[in-house]
Amino acid sequence: MTEISRNGGTGGTHPGRIGIGLDLDSTHMKILEVLRENGRISVASLAERVGISRANAYTRFEALRAEGAIKGFTAEVDPVKAGLGITALIFVTVRQQMWKQFRAELARMPEVEYCAITTGQHDAMILVRVADVAEVHAMVTDRLANIPAVKATETVFILDEVLKRPYVLPSDRERARPSRRPAPETPGDVPLGKMRFVQAAEGRAALRKDT
Repeated sequence: MTEISRNGGTGGTHPGRIGIGLDLDSTHMKILEVLRENGRISVASLAERVGISRANAYTRFEALRAEGAIKGFTAEVDPVKAGLGITALIFVTVRQQMWKQFRAELARMPEVEYCAITTGQHDAMILVRVADVAEVHAMVTDRLANIPAVKATETVFILDEVLKRPYVLPSDRERARPSRRPAPETPGDVPLGKMRFVQAAEGRAALRKDT
């Protein structure tokens, strides 16, 4: 796997490493970028988009799956069209000696899409999707509040999901870095962070006299 990754790619740098035998190079990144847009793309189309041979694309794709960099494929569903129009974040403070119970109870809640252990004031963040606000209220007051492991909760409703990506890659940062602003070529150009005073427009003095 390592030899394929190092000799079959187009770049000489290795921005990341996955598994125990596969170096993640720039060509792997391009494959993951294309799959992020369309996970059902054919190997031939994938090879064309990335700029490598079909055999190379297939080998690299299978290597990414074998190493666990690609965990699987799934459909992206619009929760609103599926009948789940309310999304909320529930921050939970957990009694530290009862984490096992908290995890077990949480796994039995079908409304929970995501849960993460966090730092800060609370111990965990839960993302839930339900049909209406009453379901969130019932979940917090009737179910979470009755779990002995839960000490306190705080609920925040999501008004709009502005940005949601399937995943992010190190290559995204490189592409998003702004280019350096060129030095001003004319006296009228003002560098970022500085101010320029502009004279009053012609006719303003006459307007002041009229008033």
